[in-house]
Amino acid sequence: MTSLRIEGLTKRYGNTNALDEFSLKVDSGQFMVLLGPSGCGKTTAVRCIAGLVNPTSGHIYIGDQMVNQLPPKDRDVAMVFQNYALYPHMSVFNNIAFPLKMRKVPKNQIDDKVRNVANLLDIEALLDRKPKELSGGQMQRVALGRALVREPKVFLMDEPLSNLDAKLRTYMRTEIKKLQKKVGITTLYITHDQIEAMSMADQVAIMKSGLIQQIGTPGEVYREPANTFVADFVGSPSMNFLKCKIIAKNSEITLESNNIHLQIPQTSWTYEYSSDNIILGIRPRDVVLLLDNDVGFAGIKMKGKITFTEMLGDDSLMEVNIGIDSIRVTNIGPDYDPNIGKEVMIGFPYSKIHYFAAETGKRLMYKTK
Repeated sequence: MTSLRIEGLTKRYGNTNALDEFSLKVDSGQFMVLLGPSGCGKTTAVRCIAGLVNPTSGHIYIGDQMVNQLPPKDRDVAMVFQNYALYPHMSVFNNIAFPLKMRKVPKNQIDDKVRNVANLLDIEALLDRKPKELSGGQMQRVALGRALVREPKVFLMDEPLSNLDAKLRTYMRTEIKKLQKKVGITTLYITHDQIEAMSMADQVAIMKSGLIQQIGTPGEVYREPANTFVADFVGSPSMNFLKCKIIAKNSEITLESNNIHLQIPQTSWTYEYSSDNIILGIRPRDVVLLLDNDVGFAGIKMKGKITFTEMLGDDSLMEVNIGIDSIRVTNIGPDYDPNIGKEVMIGFPYSKIHYFAAETGKRLMYKTK
């Protein structure tokens, strides 16, 4: 198995930086996901690695070899595209065999390799069919088979599930993850779908405007987002934010948000800050619906009015208006009826609150003792 390392990769188009000092390491056998919105530079990064785009500066290493000057065919990477890129006039067998034929692999070896991959992907019965006779999920398996049969050092996957329906996407997420762990090939997978990223990745690298914002396990980027962008992008529904000003600091810290006063005990305040303005964040699942005012509740309490509700299957989403801000809540008991216009009391547990610098959006750091 082989690692993938990118150092200071920059790609400019005119005055625009599609990638800006992009650095990333994917360990041997690891499943790394590049996650970010459309236009953030994910595809540019993958195309540079594959050799389809020449970077403006920076270095790409596959194993210990720098591959910047190597043509795509000599980099020993396999790419799976969003549109599958199957040859419509070829059978499934010949689509999978194509990269081996291009490398002049002996015919008997081609037959063995194709059938072994078809067995791995459970598509043996499809080998004589043409792509037009396949479902979306079957075409995706064929595309994976064509990449796998080469036994590449690195897999590059560019939004491979985006053309599938929701149910099939969920199924194929599991199948691709199982397959990657079985074959052990170092994989860089790009997507804009944070659920896809969180469910598949060993490590996630979150991108914005050509820059990596945070790298970590799915749990790390969810529990300790590096900034408000990551906090907002990871998690569904996205995190609630309140812009606050620190107006008093005695035995309790008082925050003011749009004339709503929020009290935080000094003992629960564990962050350093450099100004009087901060952003308070809390995930919808961590907001507590307080019935009978819940006297023993340890957290910020505030009154509001329900302005919107939405059924999410096993859970419900409720939007509560507090002043001019709206707070999304999903931690709702099954017997609670969230009628629009109803006044409610909600709470933010102190242990679940995130704090960010208002000027930069960066997560405020814990004090060192």
